[in-house]
Amino acid sequence: MKASAFVYPWDVNGDPEAPARIADLGVAQVTLAAAYHSTRALTPRHPRHRVVTAEHAAVLYPPDTARWEGRDLRPYESGDWAPGDAFGEAATALADAGLEVHTWVVLAHNSRLGAEHPHTSVVNAYGDRYPWAPCIAQPATRAYLTDLAAEAAVRPAARGTELESLGWYGLAHLHAHDKTAGLPLGDAGQYLMSLCFCPDCRAGYGGQGLDADGLAAAVRTALEPVWRGAAPSDGGWAGVEKLLGAATADATRAWRDDRARTLQEAAVSAVRTAAPDGFQVLLHADPVSYHCGANAGVDPAHILSVADGVVVPCTGGAGLLTPFAEQAVEGAVLAANLTVVSGMGGSPATLAADAARAGELGATELRLYHAGLASAGDLEGVRAGVGAR
Repeated sequence: MKASAFVYPWDVNGDPEAPARIADLGVAQVTLAAAYHSTRALTPRHPRHRVVTAEHAAVLYPPDTARWEGRDLRPYESGDWAPGDAFGEAATALADAGLEVHTWVVLAHNSRLGAEHPHTSVVNAYGDRYPWAPCIAQPATRAYLTDLAAEAAVRPAARGTELESLGWYGLAHLHAHDKTAGLPLGDAGQYLMSLCFCPDCRAGYGGQGLDADGLAAAVRTALEPVWRGAAPSDGGWAGVEKLLGAATADATRAWRDDRARTLQEAAVSAVRTAAPDGFQVLLHADPVSYHCGANAGVDPAHILSVADGVVVPCTGGAGLLTPFAEQAVEGAVLAANLTVVSGMGGSPATLAADAARAGELGATELRLYHAGLASAGDLEGVRAGVGAR
């Protein structure tokens, strides 16, 4: 089973030993960040630094000025954490070590975009904006994300891409110093708090026969018991239907599913148009279409008809693979994403067993998160686990 390790350019650039160390893990591929959100990351083996602070979402290469000239929404260039063509420099070094390079592209997750262009953000039923979450229903935002996908995915030396956050982002963010866990919302509450009420979404609900003001009021009413301390109403989609009523809930989902599906189609099509023949396009995906986040909620049958496959979160259990495996066509890639950093909840010591279980559930490849962040002991576990498959 082919394995790929996630890597940042700053894990490689300036460290001449990094490419060989990654190749020595036994992986055939690296998934190298080309467009990424803000983060603070350890680099425990780098000869020049130990902590990298990426201050805002940015592309890690020089963007095409002609493509973005005159546009309000355009990618931000990185600062000193990834200067110049950081992606290209790292990709060359990794390819020279015999590793196949694929791009890692984060799309609808950008706090700086929301701060500088507040109108682009998801707005909840209380009027609060989520600056980290661009509303994917807005035409200008969709055009920006589609062009960014094509540009960031198809970099020199790359043979494929993995598109993350190509769908709705919502309340859950893992924001720095996040203080939102005091009241458990449950799955249904997360959905309600992630419904967008920007002008485009309000019009979209209207097209589904809903009154946007009435819907916002219904969301606030449904959530009031949670704020008073009652247990969250959960139960998956049935919980949402219980809170809003089945017809209203289904209408909101129809609007949001359509906006996500058509954006995914457009972005993948744009990547294919820009890419050479044989270029692989995968999405980081969750098989429940109303879920929000880095692993975009999708309909498995639909997304496997659009992209070459999916990358599925499997840390702690590989059950999310099953809905994709049930819809997979011949040649589809089902990559099980396993965290291998112990301090981030990963289990490199059980990698071989976890990979075997994922394979039983339909996985065709592995993704290992994250070669740059892992300790020396974790990497030794990865090396043993990959070698034991």
